[in-house]
Amino acid sequence: MKLVEGKTAIVTGAARGIGKAVALRLAQEGCNIAFTDLAIDDNAQRTEADLAALGVKAKGYAANAANFDETMQVVDTIAKEFGRIDILVNNAGITRDGLLIRMSESQWDMVMTVNLKSAFNFTRAVAPVMMRQRGGSIINMSSVVGVSGNAAQANYSASKAGMIGLAKSVAKELGSRGIRCNAIAPGFIITEMTHQLSDDVRAKWMETIPLRRGGTPEDVANVALFLASDLSSYVSGQVIPVCGGMTT
Repeated sequence: MKLVEGKTAIVTGAARGIGKAVALRLAQEGCNIAFTDLAIDDNAQRTEADLAALGVKAKGYAANAANFDETMQVVDTIAKEFGRIDILVNNAGITRDGLLIRMSESQWDMVMTVNLKSAFNFTRAVAPVMMRQRGGSIINMSSVVGVSGNAAQANYSASKAGMIGLAKSVAKELGSRGIRCNAIAPGFIITEMTHQLSDDVRAKWMETIPLRRGGTPEDVANVALFLASDLSSYVSGQVIPVCGGMTT
């Protein structure tokens, strides 16, 4: 039997990058996937097709994860269409980098809203469903900069640190109902976002990583699979770095 066969997962921001890799990895192990993004564009449609090709039920939903009412509505729709919700991966996120002394209020608010409020919104929406089922696994996609901070990323670091605090609090609140909540802290992962960096910046990052390479979205997805499955049935309230030893 596959690790998450017959279960249903919601993965936010899964049209591309880490979110898509997580959705595909869960689907490979038999999980039905409902994923969200701001719009079901060409990328999202390809993701939906790739997931369906793995033989699971898969559907993309257009929803603004940062909007509380939209989130409540889309989760209600998913619960009705899929019958249950066993796994939530709070992956939706953006960056608006800049030095603190030059950072605008809108840069701060946008990152906190998209990254942290969206995680609250979806966790708040799925909690009653999981409580009725007496079980579930919630995974917050944090970052190593949420653990250690980073210059020119005060907003992003704060939002990702908040996701860690949220995971630990939810783990304590909902553990008695059989619901686990953990955070993953990816390090330097090769995605469209990191490809925007210069070669010099990428080279400097590599020098800080003991394994001397950037991670892949699949590296993160494998840890998400572990946390989503019963292999981690006694793991809750934890932060797992996926960083090649960067934070060691």
